[in-house]
Amino acid sequence: MTTTAESTIEAIAAGAYATVDTLERGLLSQNYVTDRGLATTLFLTLKLQKPLLLEGEAGVGKTEIAKVLSTLLDTPLIRLQCYEGLDAASAIYEWDYPRQMLYLRTIEATGGLDREAARHDLFGEEFLLKRPLLQAIDAAHDRPPVLLIDEVDRADQELEAFLLELLSDFQVTVPELGTIRARHVPIVILTSNRTREIHDALKRRCLYHWIDFPSFEKELRILAARVPEAPRTLARQIVAFTQGLREVDLFKPPGMAETLDWTRALLALGTVALHDEVVDDSLGVILKYQEDVDQVRGAVAKSLVGRAQQSVS
Repeated sequence: MTTTAESTIEAIAAGAYATVDTLERGLLSQNYVTDRGLATTLFLTLKLQKPLLLEGEAGVGKTEIAKVLSTLLDTPLIRLQCYEGLDAASAIYEWDYPRQMLYLRTIEATGGLDREAARHDLFGEEFLLKRPLLQAIDAAHDRPPVLLIDEVDRADQELEAFLLELLSDFQVTVPELGTIRARHVPIVILTSNRTREIHDALKRRCLYHWIDFPSFEKELRILAARVPEAPRTLARQIVAFTQGLREVDLFKPPGMAETLDWTRALLALGTVALHDEVVDDSLGVILKYQEDVDQVRGAVAKSLVGRAQQSVS
């Protein structure tokens, strides 16, 4: 961790967002409604230069935090989307074999460089494909980038073990080039939907925050901030309906992302107030499994619509 990197992040934390209050207001200026606990954790992430692990159900705004933070701090966002089978090489770097082969054939055809010189050039940086983790460490930026390691719980444990080392030293060794150290230590956000437990050693490297489904009032505030064109009455009915859906035994309860999508869909349909027909017809926007749609459509939806209508009476 270099002095330059430390001073850069400290300058960010001590600048326009020198307090939790100013950071919270900054997030709100980007239409991200947060609570005090999350704002405090984000502030400490910047101030202490520690990675942040965010856990919670899908669709509650974990990934969005990294995007908003990148915009707020005017710094690049570099995203590693994790999935089963993702190996360290794909996440760090690969060599551009087609270009290397073309280079070799050109050398052979023209009788250019000798073998040793060709080998040296062959493994130069111009043939190195930097994947997200190396991009974040070797970023040629004046400010530390935001590194989003999304859905880390979907990655294999081998990659998790590598991340443990990376988050300790912020350096990567490329055998042909040597060790590449971070010019600016990135602001690291890891997200997890908790499909499996993250290893304790990795958790110890991070600050931690659990993002739950929002309360009625918070969800209403988020909806007003992100879809301001939604009429107040319709917005309250939508929130009341989605809050009720989360009390039903569903395979996948709707998150905030689904609430926003459904609101936009209802507006596109010209809806001014919830009613049974429009809800049944648009359940596929807010529910993502047919079993859940079948369970809700009809009597359950009718009951929740009635409850939603009462919320504004």
